[in-house]
Amino acid sequence: MNCYETLFVVKPTLTAEEIEGQIARVKAIIAEEGGELKATDDMGMRRLAYPIEKQERGYYTVVYYTAPAELVGELERQLRYNEEILRFMTVKYTNKKELAVFDKMVEAANKKPAAEKAEAPAAAQEEAPAESEAPAEEAAAEKSEA
Repeated sequence: MNCYETLFVVKPTLTAEEIEGQIARVKAIIAEEGGELKATDDMGMRRLAYPIEKQERGYYTVVYYTAPAELVGELERQLRYNEEILRFMTVKYTNKKELAVFDKMVEAANKKPAAEKAEAPAAAQEEAPAESEAPAEEAAAEKSEA
């Protein structure tokens, strides 16, 4: 079994549920064809380098997996026929250096969602007191001027 990374860009006109459905479809193809999903990295909505099908933006997702070589052909065939996918690219990792990089990327992708969830509430808590202090400072400044 070889290590692969497939990056695909979904049309931005889809709803969040439809985008999740497209990602789930790719994961299902990998599972059905005998591959093992290692990690998924949702990069989110980003600006494209150049317009594709009159679209300026796209939802980027990277899927890391191990699979037999036949799976890649089937996955790319189905991505090619899917009208909701703007572009896709598959990379195969073969030598020791590449496999070490693959392992690091899988580890980073698996840590990323937990880190984002932990940082988001902390950032929201830090911003909230700053917003509540600002009106009090403005009121004090207005009283001293009057």
